[in-house]
Amino acid sequence: MKLESLATFEVALDPILDLGDSHWGRRRVINIVGGTFEGPRLSGVILPGGADWQVLHPDGMASIDTRYTLRTHDGAHLYLSTNGVRHGPPEVLQRLAEGKPVDPAEYYFRLFCHFETGDERYRWLNRTLAVASGARTAETVRYEAYTLV
Repeated sequence: MKLESLATFEVALDPILDLGDSHWGRRRVINIVGGTFEGPRLSGVILPGGADWQVLHPDGMASIDTRYTLRTHDGAHLYLSTNGVRHGPPEVLQRLAEGKPVDPAEYYFRLFCHFETGDERYRWLNRTLAVASGARTAETVRYEAYTLV
């Protein structure tokens, strides 16, 4: 098994909506307002309207649960959902929360990527498993996605 580059995603975000503490943890919703993706077999724009329905746990770990829509450079529409985790030392997570620049090597941010489409040109994504390594800034998430081959 090896990894093959799929695309770099740059996801633009609204400010965090904090719903407060629930029995699962601190529930937060971060709306997706746009973005881009570019790779050897996949490129285009991220449409506004998706979100990350995130849970922040007492130990500082964030459970990531995103769903959004992509439009490829040639007009196909793709559904993308990601699930993953982000965690790190408390002082690093505090700097992230404050919107300060943080080197992604200082924390762990990994995702599973699941694609769905009816467009014949991209049906191969329906049968492809992908993983990603992410970085968070004050207004964006950037991640490098790879297919498992």
